[in-house]
Amino acid sequence: MTQISDLTVLFADLRGSTALYETLGNAEATSVVTHCVGSLTRPVADFGGHVVKTLGDGLMAVFPRPSMALQSAALMHEVLDGIASRSQQRGASSGLKALKLQIAMARGEVVEMAGDCYGDAVNVAARLLDHAGDNETLVTGEVLQGLTEQTRSRFRCLDRMVLRGRVEPVQVFVLGGRPGTDMPATQFAGDAPPVSEPNGLRLEWVETDKVFASRQMPVVLGRGPQAEFRVDDSRVSRSHARVDWHGGAFQLTDLSYNGTYVRFADGEIVSLRRGSCTLHGSGEIGLGVSPGDPAATCVLFDILRFDDTQPLLSADLL
Repeated sequence: MTQISDLTVLFADLRGSTALYETLGNAEATSVVTHCVGSLTRPVADFGGHVVKTLGDGLMAVFPRPSMALQSAALMHEVLDGIASRSQQRGASSGLKALKLQIAMARGEVVEMAGDCYGDAVNVAARLLDHAGDNETLVTGEVLQGLTEQTRSRFRCLDRMVLRGRVEPVQVFVLGGRPGTDMPATQFAGDAPPVSEPNGLRLEWVETDKVFASRQMPVVLGRGPQAEFRVDDSRVSRSHARVDWHGGAFQLTDLSYNGTYVRFADGEIVSLRRGSCTLHGSGEIGLGVSPGDPAATCVLFDILRFDDTQPLLSADLL
């Protein structure tokens, strides 16, 4: 039987699970991943959702209302936090602490048929997951419109993103914190005009100031001679982090042993350990040490759009 409904689609993915098979072996890694994914299905049922399918190291679920999906996502993060905290217990797998959770949600008309779901909302949520950083929850504007004003204030706008395989850009928002924590001021802009793709990325460190276009990606940050953006500091790895152009956005990936940290303009700090996040607006990239540390080696970044910047900036990309 085919049914068409207005639903909120949620995709969740365990980041770091692939590395477990290398470090723990197939048997133990499979056990850990299966246990974690199984634990993430419970919050779906707790808030009135339905697991459509599991996807190896993740799952897809649908909910009648956006608020249900958001509550489920919050509990999923708590569940994984609890699992990771048990990594220090005797007999627990050491690989648990490396797991991070990405969640993406979209809302719209969904076709339910033969136990699966189809439609634009399904495609958008699946593609949006590619842009989620470690322990991030991303939602579309349609999801945000279905939430209360107080809940919307917990989100920060990431402008419009071009998702893989989709012509029209999608307005995306990131959850700024967990319930019970201090949230950043809202940047909700449901009626904001369309925003073009970024034209370039500016990186600054000490006297080095470079602008890179999307066609010049990937760009490696590090102290090695092969790095496109060289940071000559002994605390920085030879190839510390990499910026890629992915789905219409600049995405930063940590390549180091000490981690990479991103502090956005609103003060939020994202910690990356072999993980990735989408760069937006402006901020600082801490190489090996959080930007909150006065001794940190920080690279300033700025996402450039020529319609918002001085015309001279375009010359940097020629």
